[in-house]
Amino acid sequence: MSRRPLRIGNASGFYGDRFSALSEMLTGGPLDVLTGDYLAELTMLILGRDRLKNPDLGYAKTFLRQLEEGLGLAHERGVRIVTNAGGLHPAGLADAVRALAAKVGVPVSVAHVEGDDLTSREDGALTANAYLGGAGITACLRAGADVVVTGRVTDAALVSGPAAWWFDWAAEDHDRLAGAVVAGHVLECGTQATGGNYSFFTAHDVRRPGFPLAEISADGSAVITKHPGTGGAVTTGTVTAQLLYETQGARYLGPDVTARLDTVRLTDDGADRVRISGVRGEHPPASLKVGVTRIGGWRNEVVFVLTGLDIEAKAELVRSQLAETLEGVADAAWTLARTDHADADTEEAASALLRLVVRDPSPDRVGRALTAKAVELALGSYPGFHVSAPPGPAQPYGVFASVFVPADEVPHTAVLPDGTRVQIPTPPAAHPASPAEPAAHPASPAFEARGSGGGAPEAVGGAAPAGSGAEPRETVRAPLGALAGARSGDKGGDANVGVWVGTGPAWDWLRDTLTVELFRTLLPETRGLAVQRHELADLRALNFTVTGILGDGVASGHRFDPQAKALGEWLRARHLDIPAHLLPPPEGTGP
Repeated sequence: MSRRPLRIGNASGFYGDRFSALSEMLTGGPLDVLTGDYLAELTMLILGRDRLKNPDLGYAKTFLRQLEEGLGLAHERGVRIVTNAGGLHPAGLADAVRALAAKVGVPVSVAHVEGDDLTSREDGALTANAYLGGAGITACLRAGADVVVTGRVTDAALVSGPAAWWFDWAAEDHDRLAGAVVAGHVLECGTQATGGNYSFFTAHDVRRPGFPLAEISADGSAVITKHPGTGGAVTTGTVTAQLLYETQGARYLGPDVTARLDTVRLTDDGADRVRISGVRGEHPPASLKVGVTRIGGWRNEVVFVLTGLDIEAKAELVRSQLAETLEGVADAAWTLARTDHADADTEEAASALLRLVVRDPSPDRVGRALTAKAVELALGSYPGFHVSAPPGPAQPYGVFASVFVPADEVPHTAVLPDGTRVQIPTPPAAHPASPAEPAAHPASPAFEARGSGGGAPEAVGGAAPAGSGAEPRETVRAPLGALAGARSGDKGGDANVGVWVGTGPAWDWLRDTLTVELFRTLLPETRGLAVQRHELADLRALNFTVTGILGDGVASGHRFDPQAKALGEWLRARHLDIPAHLLPPPEGTGP
């Protein structure tokens, strides 16, 4: 007999997410497994610095505090807990969970997964961790673990591992595993799947969205939903947005399976229910990604407030006054944000912000000696001189890089509740002759880019396709976001921007119009960078990867938006000519 669907939820999308979520998910409705994702590139740097201070640390401490109440609730309801909160020290967190269980009198068995820590192999690294798959989690659950703690596994492995345990899937069940990986990718960022950070947020009450869960079936298909009575919404739009988040191309590479995102089908399955089906899987790659963090140097910043008239001249005066001080600093970046308005009725609305960010291998060159020079200008610079906050001492920053190692060189190990250590075999990898990544959609006829001040050049977006013989369509100059949604994020030093629309005709237009050339024109900061475009026709979506826009990654913090979280919303705010018949009525809220 086939087993009933696995009901698996998420209670954390990052280290610092809603503290009460674990209890909310355990009390909100039935679950079989509850997951928590605490790790990200920046988190690994934070945990690395914790470990430098105390080698017994290196894990997400908030998870333990959440368990003080949640452990008893999970035991009463028969819910298994699977989390990557172990970070750099999964064995240490597993021991801490056992100690907590003894303290609160809850009889639970605890297992953990290790082997991902490759720091000793990377010279000068603060952390170096391979992204493991879900097979170690599967082994722990098969051995009867109530709580499974991991280090750096892929976010989706928190779901695919339990699904393989529940249905007793084999490593060769690629389609089933791929379906679970896709469901895991939807769940991994918590409330981003239930209306959080959603382009069309005004269509739903998202003041306190509930956390998502998936009902995964034996064939790998799944229904994304949430507990009854919780806030937010689960729609094909919210699920599409999360599917496009931090992915690169049609093949979603993972250590257990390669999921084909271009095979994903989404259908409504009732109120707050979206079915995922049709997902195809292929062999995983032969290598594992390793995320490496290092201390990159020291940084500091000063934000000058410029008010009223002559904003550009005031900014130039400050730059010239500090030019000599900045000589010898490795990197000094000035950014003028024209947030000022003419004839403003508040002082804040009349002000612009001039931001100076400095970075250097030495803390002395960007410490108080430098910021003191900025303060010394207070009575001898532009009229109305002040800064947004008192300058502080230099702070260390991290850099992130990815390397790849053969999967069979990583000692993926499940440490079972009785202490038995089980080596997880490496799954068969893709044959070298496997098909390459599908090519990006051919570009539309080139156009002349005439600056960025008004969005796209006039007539771009409204013209009939070349050679179609169709009459020019009536167009409206409007922001792209009047028609399309977007979701963006970071992958090391790269950014991805997913863009989708809700109808077939709108997809035909988006596919033909939003070329790499137009993308660069709408987002001038991407000019000169490598941009790849991928089509996901069944999702009516395009996915763009911008290489190097984030420099050394989020931890280096050199950009105004260091994780590219709002890059998609900037794109949606850019204007171009859109066929009038595609636009929703004025009161519409998009897909």
